[in-house]
Amino acid sequence: MGPVTKILLILHVLAAIVAVGPVTVAASMFPPAARRVPEADGAVAVGTVRLLHRICRVYAGIGVSVPVLGLATALAMGVLGSGWLITSIGLTAAAAGILVAFVLPRQEELLGQLDAEKPVEHAATVQLAMFTGIFNLLWATVTILMIVRPGSTTGA
Repeated sequence: MGPVTKILLILHVLAAIVAVGPVTVAASMFPPAARRVPEADGAVAVGTVRLLHRICRVYAGIGVSVPVLGLATALAMGVLGSGWLITSIGLTAAAAGILVAFVLPRQEELLGQLDAEKPVEHAATVQLAMFTGIFNLLWATVTILMIVRPGSTTGA
């Protein structure tokens, strides 16, 4: 593995840790935090929920660098046609789709309810938690594939 490939791989892994890690944690914390708003100091609790949503939005944007750097790394390593990589690309696209289509919009809906001082429905937070769990499971699977690389010829 040449120096450029090593740098790309380092940047890819760092981007995944720095960008995806905060989204998975903040998204997981959001549903229970939204549920606790009526029990806690309203303004402080809503501020916490708003902060969690902002973390998800901002780091999701930064997270775009993860697949970009991953594709550049795969190209440099000559593994673009590998089954484990193609599967990882598909799972990454699915995770991004779930985040953009289900997690972030539902967070915004719940924030709108909280801003209007309406109670959030328990079912809505459970549904959000389900989508968040699927998002997190997809990322965990991608991480495993990146480490194990079944059928890889790169020696992992």
